[in-house]
Amino acid sequence: MNSNPELKAVVIQGGMGVGVSRYPLTRAVSLAGEKLGVPIMGTLSGTGIGPVVARILQNGDPGGHYQRAFEAFPNQKMAEHVWNTYYIEGGKAADKSYKPTPMVNFVLGQNVAELIICANFAEVWLGKQDHNRPIAINYLEKIQTPHLPELYGAMLAGVDVVIMGAGIPDQVPGVLDKFSRGQPASYLIDVDGKRLPENAMIFNPSVYTHVTQLKRPDFYAIVASNVLAKVLKVRQKNIGGVNGFIVENSKAGGHNAPPREKNQFNKRGEPVYGPKDEVNLKELANLNVPFWLAGAYADPQKIAEAIVAGASGIQAGSIFALCEESGLRDDLKRSIIKLAFEGKLDVISDPRCSPSGFPFNVVQLSDTISDPKVYGARLRICDIGYLRQAYRENDEGGVRFHCPAEPVKTYTKRGGRIEDTEGRVCLCNNLFAAAGLGQIRNGELEPAIVTLGHDWGFIRYLITNGNGRYTAENAITYLFGNQALKAAV
Repeated sequence: MNSNPELKAVVIQGGMGVGVSRYPLTRAVSLAGEKLGVPIMGTLSGTGIGPVVARILQNGDPGGHYQRAFEAFPNQKMAEHVWNTYYIEGGKAADKSYKPTPMVNFVLGQNVAELIICANFAEVWLGKQDHNRPIAINYLEKIQTPHLPELYGAMLAGVDVVIMGAGIPDQVPGVLDKFSRGQPASYLIDVDGKRLPENAMIFNPSVYTHVTQLKRPDFYAIVASNVLAKVLKVRQKNIGGVNGFIVENSKAGGHNAPPREKNQFNKRGEPVYGPKDEVNLKELANLNVPFWLAGAYADPQKIAEAIVAGASGIQAGSIFALCEESGLRDDLKRSIIKLAFEGKLDVISDPRCSPSGFPFNVVQLSDTISDPKVYGARLRICDIGYLRQAYRENDEGGVRFHCPAEPVKTYTKRGGRIEDTEGRVCLCNNLFAAAGLGQIRNGELEPAIVTLGHDWGFIRYLITNGNGRYTAENAITYLFGNQALKAAV
């Protein structure tokens, strides 16, 4: 399947989750791109967007933006049900806890499916307002159980591109094809690390709306090796169209693919990446699929070099995570920008913290979960559950879920190994806190965790002191402000 030439951005804004790349950032990027006349595409984070929107509604939907989106949803009875379940006029009291959202299990419950569909629709619908630029939405393959309602909700709102990494996202193109025709789709869930026919989740769009035809968005897979890119390219005939690759190296924020060489760590305990982990761009270009480079490319000279090397451009996350329109909590943003400007910011690639088992880049910041005292004081709890892993107790048992970041006794009772719990972080709760949506427990706010890439050299080009602020438009002006890049574009 050929990709849409109108979607060829030189810069793709990263889809940072949870709640960092929400519609205010994506829309700001799109509007600035139109104003400046540069080829940039905004990206939403779809990770955990169901619970994110549920909490925003409990905050009273400041500005009434989500109300407009819900009013545009094609099944008003369903939208009203979700709205009435979570919306609190005027917002909940600051010291009150958020109402929990149901976890996504192997058998997809009606209530949780409706929330996920409406939330993804609303986020994309809001992200597309007041401009004509295409937008993307980003998901993690590791978080499989909500994918079917997530993709359907995004497609109902006309999302232009779906981006997915943190695993092998070879099932997504086929799902997009089927949903575009209004057909049911299935998604094989990894159960005990295996994909078997009996582990398929089923989703029938006709249960939720009467829409029978949708635009099929392009699909960009995030890859960290030539092998995965080739596999996805070869499988196109069976899985549908893969329209682009985001080539992500270990300097990118969030989750990274583990290095090829196992059990190699530096003095800081970080996994060591070597020559085997480098992508051969010449080989990649021979696949004749557009690709973008990610991981420390937020520099106009590096963008020009990427294009000369055969890339369509780059993906940049951290530079947008710290701009005014991002969903990162303002106090965290201020602290990080000051440290970066002073040359004191420290980001560690932690091989243990993520329940997914993938290395996760963590900003070392006081009063966050990166502080051992804060980590040790936090009561383990799993009540969002997006990074739970599927397992079967026995051959006859049904699919169950557990998480190495949940209470240790609970995890081991569910068949997990106690050594797998060491150093694990509840990324669900702690990332929600970083986006200003942290849960209140016993009168205290959940601690945050912040992730960024390993390059923030852009800061000194955007601000003049450690207390400075900058907008998405400022960032875009910087990224496209090089004569070499202008010539390459």
